[in-house]
Amino acid sequence: MRGLTAAQADDVRRALHTAEQRSGLRFGVFLGEPVGSRRHFAERLHAALGEEADDAVVLLVDLKGRALEIVTGQNARRRLTDGSCRLTAMSMATAFSVGDLVGGLLYGIGALGEQATARR
Repeated sequence: MRGLTAAQADDVRRALHTAEQRSGLRFGVFLGEPVGSRRHFAERLHAALGEEADDAVVLLVDLKGRALEIVTGQNARRRLTDGSCRLTAMSMATAFSVGDLVGGLLYGIGALGEQATARR
């Protein structure tokens, strides 16, 4: 994962795997600069998952633009409301603002996974 050390990337992969195993949803993270508008790019990444998109959650972290997008598929949205995603994004942004990229990612992935599991 671009912008992370090997150990940090492994931590994020483990968090993604744990969230997926617990919730039954698919989670993905994109770190980098989007091509075009952030939201549109995040939605294209999500759509690229094909048949898995309905059960997927994509987090796009625009490192240069200092912004975050969370896109949920149709089935995932039943368990992750816009409000819960917004609150998670705010907590992630707080960690990012003090330079804790990995901490913000781990928190966000874990929180979304837990919320989706609780509503499973």
